[in-house]
Amino acid sequence: MASRTRTPSKKDNESDNEKFAREIAELKKPVQPTEFGGAYGTLFLTFVLPIVLYWIWASMEFNEGYLLRPKALSPSAFYDFFLSDEDGLWGYIKKGAWPTWKAAALYFSWFFFQAFLQAFVPGPIVLGVPLPGGQRLKYKLNGWASWWITVFGVPAILYALGIPFTILYENYGSNLSVVVLFSFAFTLFLKFHAKVVDNEERMSGYFWYDFWMGFERNPRFGDFDLKLFCEVRPSLMLWVLFNFSMAAKQYEQFGEITLSTALVLAFHFWYVTDYYYHEEYILTTMDVITEKFGFMLVFGDLAWVPFTYCFQMYYLLKHTVNGHPVQISPYYCLFVIALFSIGFYLFRWVNSQKHDFRRNVDTNPNYTIWGKKPTYILTKRGTKLLTSGWWGIARHLNYTGDMMIGWVWCLPCKFDSVAPYFYGLYFSSLDLHRCWRDHHECQKKYGEDWEKYCKLVPYVFIPYIF
Repeated sequence: MASRTRTPSKKDNESDNEKFAREIAELKKPVQPTEFGGAYGTLFLTFVLPIVLYWIWASMEFNEGYLLRPKALSPSAFYDFFLSDEDGLWGYIKKGAWPTWKAAALYFSWFFFQAFLQAFVPGPIVLGVPLPGGQRLKYKLNGWASWWITVFGVPAILYALGIPFTILYENYGSNLSVVVLFSFAFTLFLKFHAKVVDNEERMSGYFWYDFWMGFERNPRFGDFDLKLFCEVRPSLMLWVLFNFSMAAKQYEQFGEITLSTALVLAFHFWYVTDYYYHEEYILTTMDVITEKFGFMLVFGDLAWVPFTYCFQMYYLLKHTVNGHPVQISPYYCLFVIALFSIGFYLFRWVNSQKHDFRRNVDTNPNYTIWGKKPTYILTKRGTKLLTSGWWGIARHLNYTGDMMIGWVWCLPCKFDSVAPYFYGLYFSSLDLHRCWRDHHECQKKYGEDWEKYCKLVPYVFIPYIF
């Protein structure tokens, strides 16, 4: 077991109460707006990301999955691209994504149905990791049961009411606008909530920066955690339901569900099912432990995840070749499955190893990784940085597997358009940026201990390459 000898500092002699009081006081100190481009960058992201989402949706819905673009590189062409009532983005929104009361009723029925399941379906109570101030929050993890209730319950309810399953696809655009507007309103509510309960932390004083980053780390009503709920319930499950709705629409239009569609459907269903099976793992992620709950996560959870992660299915529904949907051969299908299996195996095993280490290293004297006692660096803060197993090979092999999965999901769409590859590009950029943020946060948090760790584990994603 790796450790280090050091001279005791003033902080070493603190009592737990003094340490916790200091941590809470530090959270109340103003911060500089340095992330995501600062005050101007976060303002830009807040309003541009919804436009990007509408752009790709309109490309799928009205242009057979080919990306819409200005007809010329001129001010008038760009004006028409964005604001023309006929074939501009604004015109497409008015035609197919205008918010309606029907869409609002559909979405909020879904949202509060999931809230009901979270509140009342039984599940184990698990403690999260210690937060600044020493508090460990309780989480009811009933996602596995809620997932299967949703998978079988939603189709049964729609069937009983005589509503076709294609209703989700047919109201996709209007629902998108409802959720975008709700994301802005909900973030303002979170600002109000944080102010009332006096839980604001790490505030910059720049409105749009704080609006993006968030105001409070764990807004709650009792034990109902709003951040965790939005992260994993109305988002992930709606993504899969959109997939099934689009598959139903393909069957309605073409009389078949193609192999390419079935493959994407299976990949996404497996991925989300696996998440709920390992639901406890999310409690050790950066989103839950560190991030505040602001527009970045609100919009990301409620709008970005369900409405962009289904773009491969959307493309396979709308893109045709000689009047027929995209087809792939059985051999190509097996090749894609093999690539997915490698990426998924790496993603799941690496994450599981980290989670198991955190749960067992202090409680199980017989705990091993790959048959050996785990090695780690014990930091001055008392945190253990794992240097065994996968985490001794590279610092973020879990991201490597996740990025591989993201690109493989796009392959059943073949190569007529770049639009269905948006997810692979986006997720790779997300993981690279997350890795950069994590590195700088750890440098600040662990100092020379982090430098020692980086020397012991020099590679980030791919051993001997990067």
